[in-house]
Amino acid sequence: MSLSNSIAKSIAKKIGKESKAESAQDYSLAIREMPDEDRPREKLQKFGAETMTDSELLAILLRVGVQGESVLVLSQRILQDYGGIAGLNRAPFEQLCTSRGMGEAKTAQLKAALEIGRRLLLAGPEERLTVRAPGDLANLLMLEMAGLEQENLKLVMLNTKNQIIRMNTVYKGTVNSSQVRVAELFKDAVRHNATSIILAHNHPSGDPTPSSEDIRITEVAIDAGKLLEIELLDHLVIGQQRWVSLREKRLAFKD
Repeated sequence: MSLSNSIAKSIAKKIGKESKAESAQDYSLAIREMPDEDRPREKLQKFGAETMTDSELLAILLRVGVQGESVLVLSQRILQDYGGIAGLNRAPFEQLCTSRGMGEAKTAQLKAALEIGRRLLLAGPEERLTVRAPGDLANLLMLEMAGLEQENLKLVMLNTKNQIIRMNTVYKGTVNSSQVRVAELFKDAVRHNATSIILAHNHPSGDPTPSSEDIRITEVAIDAGKLLEIELLDHLVIGQQRWVSLREKRLAFKD
């Protein structure tokens, strides 16, 4: 190799290293270069968590990105790879750890945050979720149920203030009136002194359109609830990013 070629390669290698360093610096500075109102932490502080996108909230948890990706880009990719927050909630710890940019520390932070959200539903009476409208519950259930590979039927028990006191999965498999025993639906409600209940199940197809069997189960549950003096407030069908309230659709509910 000639001296000139050797010098040229040496210079090119040095430039390449400097270029990579500058690139990494650019990505590490990406959040700081954003306007204050667009930075995730500042946006949360000024406008509230409810104004944040899923990727912005996740970015706050993950804190830093990786070489070639800012933390916002990393968050967007992780959400896309796992099908949103519901997918992240279902993903095994070990699987998340292997995703580029995650690792054990970030995965632990994410799983802890999701568990805190779940436990909030079962918190003390003064902090329990009050169900004032179907969407209050449906949006939370989508986090857990959207995308499940088989049908799950949940029983949500409420007190006299329509606060959630307990939530159980009472059946897994195809939900139809010949397989779901009404006694199972009300057993825990009686045990925990619930004054009303809400049923909710998912459609693995992603389409939340109620079936004839969904309506039939609801009718049977309404009649049983009247005998036990435990009102069935609603039956929610959870799909992919969509849900249906049988009460709102006036299916099975006559009042």
